[in-house]
Amino acid sequence: MAEKEIILTKDGLAKLEKELNYLKTVRRREIAERIKTAIGFGDITDNSEYEDAKNEQAFIEGRIITLEKMLRNARVIEDGEIDTAVVSLGSIVRLRDLEAEEEFEYTLVGRAEANPAENKISNESPVGKAILGKSVGEVVEVKVPAGTLKYEILEIRK
Repeated sequence: MAEKEIILTKDGLAKLEKELNYLKTVRRREIAERIKTAIGFGDITDNSEYEDAKNEQAFIEGRIITLEKMLRNARVIEDGEIDTAVVSLGSIVRLRDLEAEEEFEYTLVGRAEANPAENKISNESPVGKAILGKSVGEVVEVKVPAGTLKYEILEIRK
């Protein structure tokens, strides 16, 4: 089975590469020290510090594998690929909620880069799917558990 392509912006790629480097160079060394210290406490069969360190080591190694896999399958969106005529990956989109009369601004990114706290939404999210390929002035409907939200696309930029 072919692995799914991970679509990233240049910033997203740099962020993942930085995290991978940090985990490999800093965190691995810190965990190795914690394990070494915990072993120094004696019997490891009933040593919670050793258990915690080993669990954290497993988590970090798992994250390293995940990041390496993502980077292997990454495709970076180049600025020239971002079309301001229609919403595409990498677009910054200003929307108006027609019911609440509020405006929002989102950057449409691949799922690996999505972070609602930074207003980065995935192209696979309900809003992302609804606005993808649409142009300024269009109204999109997004089905949510509470009903249907309507957004007007006000602006698309890089």
